[in-house]
Amino acid sequence: MQQHYATKLQVHELAVMAGMSVSVFHKVFKQVVTDPPLQYIKKIRLNNAKTLMLQQGMAANVAAGQVGYESPTQFSREFKRYFGLPPSKIHEQTGFIR
Repeated sequence: MQQHYATKLQVHELAVMAGMSVSVFHKVFKQVVTDPPLQYIKKIRLNNAKTLMLQQGMAANVAAGQVGYESPTQFSREFKRYFGLPPSKIHEQTGFIR
């Protein structure tokens, strides 16, 4: 998951790879990681997008595509929900100047 977060990952495919049913995989994953699989992937994507924006000065819509989001609108909505501010304001919050 850490290496392939930008690809479209399906929980049933991950369960098959782990040799488990979907329900068992979901339960075991949540016990180990504390987040459900899709929430965990979302966090990885959002954190990596933030890193791309801050360290490489990448535009939000470009970073969104790089980490696997197909919709910039969905990315912006989830970014704001997770970090508490829209992607366009992340540089202001961290003091990073373009």
